[in-house]
Amino acid sequence: MILALNCGSSSLKYALFEGERRVSAGAVEGIGVPGGHATHADAVHAALAALPEPQAVGHRLVHGGPDLMAPVRIDDAVLARLRAAVPFAPLHLPAAIGAIEAVGQRLPGITQVACFDTAFHRTLPEVARRFPLPARIDALGVRRYGFHGLSYESAVAALRLPPRTVIAHLGNGASMCAVREGVCIDTTMGLTPAGGFMMGTRSGDVDPGVIVFLLERMSREEIARLVDRESGLLGVSGITSDMKTLLASPDARAHLAVEMFCYQARKTVGALAAALGGLDALVFTGGIGEHAAPVRERICEGLRHLGSFAVQVVAADEERVIARHVRALLRS
Repeated sequence: MILALNCGSSSLKYALFEGERRVSAGAVEGIGVPGGHATHADAVHAALAALPEPQAVGHRLVHGGPDLMAPVRIDDAVLARLRAAVPFAPLHLPAAIGAIEAVGQRLPGITQVACFDTAFHRTLPEVARRFPLPARIDALGVRRYGFHGLSYESAVAALRLPPRTVIAHLGNGASMCAVREGVCIDTTMGLTPAGGFMMGTRSGDVDPGVIVFLLERMSREEIARLVDRESGLLGVSGITSDMKTLLASPDARAHLAVEMFCYQARKTVGALAAALGGLDALVFTGGIGEHAAPVRERICEGLRHLGSFAVQVVAADEERVIARHVRALLRS
């Protein structure tokens, strides 16, 4: 049996698999808030205590830095490289590292495998991967990595996709990718999961001059909190980042937040369709993508100029993808 652990910035999802059969699953929300588990490590200890002992554990890692781009067995050297990569994803990596350490404490010697969200995007061509910055900056690892890769991989595995497909993972974190013949050729998120179009609490792409402007008025920590936790749907609405609540609200600010989200998502589909040379299918996944039909409709309404294309909805199953990677690595 293989246990898949999926750490979010304040949540933990887990699933236990025996072959392809899901034996058990659960989720813990509100980690780090009053009344919940103090840390992801605490949540992992609680989950392991309630589950049968697995033979191996797979972890979702948002980022592995410039070098770790494929599933890998976790040892001390890999763990050191993950710690060094924390600046690339400071909201997510510390939680995942804490989960790895908790598993090692509770199940000493068990095989643990890191599965990276960036792996699906390692096929990006140079023209899409490279930022228009000097080579000395690119050498620092400042490039487009892309995220939500395990979700995209899940969609590709679950569906028979036509040659030119845009997949939209819409949730509190949101991104899209262009997939040609099952291979990613472009994506919206860049160096970190904060880039792309607007999200639940993240700004997405903004004029770099905005950051320079704010540096004279705010600290680095304040700016980081602004773009990661205080912007997006929450920042524009001033109410919440929850799409269901915003759709039901009569508040003009809530209406504007939803319209901005759909407008930016619609523009992004158009841009990725241009990268593909046309659009055969648009796939929605993620919490908003799966459950918010009005959002899907508003995005698609503005895409009629692209001609006829299929629209599909698929549930993300990142834990199953993690378990498959662990099983393949164990066999090899």
